[in-house]
Amino acid sequence: MNFYQKWILPRLVDVAMRNSVATRYRSLIVPKACGTVLEVGVGSGLNLPFYGIGVEHLYGLDPSEELLAMARKKARALAFPIDFMAHTSEEIPLDDSSVDTVVMTWTLCSIADPVKALKELRRVIKPGGTLLFVEHGLAPEIRIQDWQQRLNPLWSRLTGGCNLNRKMDQLIRTAGFDFAELKTEYAEGARPLNYMYSGQAQPEFGQRIGERSP
Repeated sequence: MNFYQKWILPRLVDVAMRNSVATRYRSLIVPKACGTVLEVGVGSGLNLPFYGIGVEHLYGLDPSEELLAMARKKARALAFPIDFMAHTSEEIPLDDSSVDTVVMTWTLCSIADPVKALKELRRVIKPGGTLLFVEHGLAPEIRIQDWQQRLNPLWSRLTGGCNLNRKMDQLIRTAGFDFAELKTEYAEGARPLNYMYSGQAQPEFGQRIGERSP
């Protein structure tokens, strides 16, 4: 990890994700979390003020120690216990069926192996639990898709691995989730950067426990 990735990028991400569009999505999705919650890609903790009284315990997962340090400062005002874990989402250090809700906001775009990570999320969610998500990704129009493909190599390098061209609903289904709610739309801003997928999903009925990805 170079100087830019370790020290500059985390602060740029924190500033960039404070915008009004992201705040609106957070206010719609995050308050639905309840019980024992795992936030994947907790980052600098921008979701923390939006958790409601239904949260009993929160696990905040992120590979960046620098972003977690920012999140710890924000967590001091919370009424529920929170444990931060400096870890990737492809190997989550939690037991099978141990969380009621997983929250994931603008995270799946930058995970190296998104399907493996999603299968890990399915593993740790209790039967009847919920995945709450907001992600940006592949747009439906060919013209916008072409721009996403052109921009993606440079964009990914500048943003620490974020991808513009992932079809998020397909990835979530492939990992074994059914959608209870799925909304897709362009958010305000440049269209190649702002096609949003948001909603909630549950693990498909069937074999789950111990089903780690190889």
